[in-house]
Amino acid sequence: MKTRNIFLAVLLQVSISAFSQELLWKAGVHSFFDNKEFAGSEVESSGTMAGTHVVPQIGLGFEGKHRIFVGVNVMHEFGSDKAIDYYDPIAYYEYDGKPFRFYMGAFPRKPVLDNYPRLFFQDSIANYRPTMTGFFWELYNKDDYFNIWMDWTSRQTQTRRETFFMGWSGKYNHGIFYGQHLAYMFHFAGTANDLFEPVQDNGLFLTSLGVDFSRKTDFEKLEINAGWALGLEKDRGVDDKGWNPRNGFLSEIKAEYKGLGLFNTFYKGDGKQISYDRFGSALYWGSPVYQLKQYDRLDGYIYFVKNSTVEVKFIYSLHFAEGNTFHEQALYATFNLDNLKKKPQKPYEYLWSNWFSSMKD
Repeated sequence: MKTRNIFLAVLLQVSISAFSQELLWKAGVHSFFDNKEFAGSEVESSGTMAGTHVVPQIGLGFEGKHRIFVGVNVMHEFGSDKAIDYYDPIAYYEYDGKPFRFYMGAFPRKPVLDNYPRLFFQDSIANYRPTMTGFFWELYNKDDYFNIWMDWTSRQTQTRRETFFMGWSGKYNHGIFYGQHLAYMFHFAGTANDLFEPVQDNGLFLTSLGVDFSRKTDFEKLEINAGWALGLEKDRGVDDKGWNPRNGFLSEIKAEYKGLGLFNTFYKGDGKQISYDRFGSALYWGSPVYQLKQYDRLDGYIYFVKNSTVEVKFIYSLHFAEGNTFHEQALYATFNLDNLKKKPQKPYEYLWSNWFSSMKD
């Protein structure tokens, strides 16, 4: 009897150890102020987006690879008389065991889709649609990756359309050279009422080649890429028409050194978003300036602080479009804390007050 009890006690202890859980938490604050000056433009409007997101999450981790989190993303718009203007529940499962990672549920958008340019997702998406609901799967190593994902953005009701994204992207590096591909298809169906509302399909694809000199220099970023941007649109209510292709050339130049940076994006080709007058931003989540046949954007930016916990960034943008130059100013402040175990990383911080002090010395 004594031997059997000892055996059961050992077995119980082994079982508890094997399935021991770790209490996890994350806390974030993201503030944004984005002022667009597009007076006289036929495709973009002037306006200011400003607000603060608070994102608390709590979770459990086990076996070092599996995690579940629940939380909420609450947003207050500057100047609003409400305490909370928007909120998104957060609840997801996360697996991270190299070379795979996987998310499913309602989870933050930025960590998984931040590589997509404004052709696909304009800045307001990060500010007002910070959570995606669906799944994300990725195969990755230090430099390369391939992923597929789905974001279910609206459930069909009598007044709401059924909409969702299916996307995929990948990048392969070879020395200083790389190739990348980013894509999504957006399904825009009708409501559940009796009115006939034909399905709209909107696809975007970008394939480009680039050169990255940052590893060969002291720059944090120094690269250029160029490629083919294809838009495919289809109105299923028009029987005699198939896919409408919209081709174009897109290039990017990025340079960043000690917290100062330049980022240029140039597009030339067919105007995209051909049904914008009918559906607007409900169908098109990319920047509306890509309705134009030619567009150039130059961002100059400075990081006042940049480390693993805090980021404060100011951007001044020049938009060259429609024969004019339009201006935009944006300030972002992000604070993130968590108790996740991470590998030590090389310090990457800019404190410009210290930089100015060193100049005096």
